[in-house]
Amino acid sequence: MKNFWNNKHVLVTGGLGFIGSHLVEKLLSLHANVTILDHVKEYKLRNIKEFYKEVKIINGDCNNFEHVFSALKSQEILMNLAAHVGGIEYNRTHQGSIMRKNLEILTTIVEAARKSSVERILLVSSACVYPHDAIIPTPEEEGFRDEPEPTNGGYGWAKRMGEILGRYYAEEFHMNISIVRPYNAYGPRDHFDSDRSHVIPALIRRIFSGENPLIVWGSGKQSRSFIYVEDLVDGMIVAVEKYPFPDPINLGSDEEISIKDLVCKIVNLSGISVRIEFDSTKPDGSPRRKSNNEKAKRLLGFISKTSLDDGLKKTIEWYRENNTYL
Repeated sequence: MKNFWNNKHVLVTGGLGFIGSHLVEKLLSLHANVTILDHVKEYKLRNIKEFYKEVKIINGDCNNFEHVFSALKSQEILMNLAAHVGGIEYNRTHQGSIMRKNLEILTTIVEAARKSSVERILLVSSACVYPHDAIIPTPEEEGFRDEPEPTNGGYGWAKRMGEILGRYYAEEFHMNISIVRPYNAYGPRDHFDSDRSHVIPALIRRIFSGENPLIVWGSGKQSRSFIYVEDLVDGMIVAVEKYPFPDPINLGSDEEISIKDLVCKIVNLSGISVRIEFDSTKPDGSPRRKSNNEKAKRLLGFISKTSLDDGLKKTIEWYRENNTYL
C-alpha cells in the first residue's frame, strides 16, 4: 500500500511541544521530511532529543506572518499545533489574553498557508468548543450550540473562530483543510509544570513531589475521557490523509472515568501511599466530557487503541525517568 507521507515536506508549527513532538516523531517514522516552526527553548528541545538530527528547526513566532510564510517555502503540508493555553485556573483567569493570542496564531497561520499554496492544512481545534451542557457522548454538531464551557471560554471561542475561518478560507480559496477536535490528551512529554499542566500530569507531579494529603479541586464526581497522545497523532495524520475538508472531527477515546476514580488509579499505579481529599469549594469544570467518536470511525477508520491503564503506566514510567529536569 502506498505511503501518503513518503518524502512529503511537512511543516509542523508548535512541533517542539508535547503533542507536536509526538506528531513529528510519527511523521518521521512515515518517512516525511519534517520542519518545525516554534520558539526554541532548551526544555522544548528535550522533547525531540532522540530524533533532533532528523528534523529542520526554525526558531520563530507562529503569530508572525513573515516567520510563518518564510517557513512554508517548499512545504506541501502544514500541520498547526501552535496554541496558547494552560491549566484550568490559568485559562479561567486569562480568558481575554488566551482568546486574543490564539486568534492571532490562527489567522496568521491560515493566511500564510493561503499565500504559500500548500497542498493540505491541519487545524487542531479542541473539545473546549463544546458547551457546559453538551450531549454525552458529544457529537460534533454540538460545537456551535450556546457558549463554550465557561472556565475555558476564551480558548473555546478562539478555537470556534479558527474552525469558521478554516471553513470560509476553504470555500473562498479552494483550500484543502482538515479540522480535528482532540479530547484531553496525555502521555510522555506532557506539561508537568504547575502553571500549564492539565489533570493527569498535574496529579502525577504532585504525587511524586510528596504532597500528602493530596487535595484535588472539585467534587471528584465530574468525569472525563482521555486519549493517549500516540493515538491522537495517529488520528491527526489520518485526518489529513483521508479527509481534507473543513468539517470538524472528534478525536477521543470511548473510555470515561470520574476524576475520583482517576486520582485513585494514578495513586495506585504510582505505588506511593497518599491520602486523597476533594475540595468541593473549587470548580469542577464540565460535569462530563466524553466524545462521540462515530464520525472518526466512519470517515477515518480511526479508533483510539491505548487503554487508560496502559497509557497511565507509560506516562508514569516516563515521569519517573525524566522528572529530574522537569
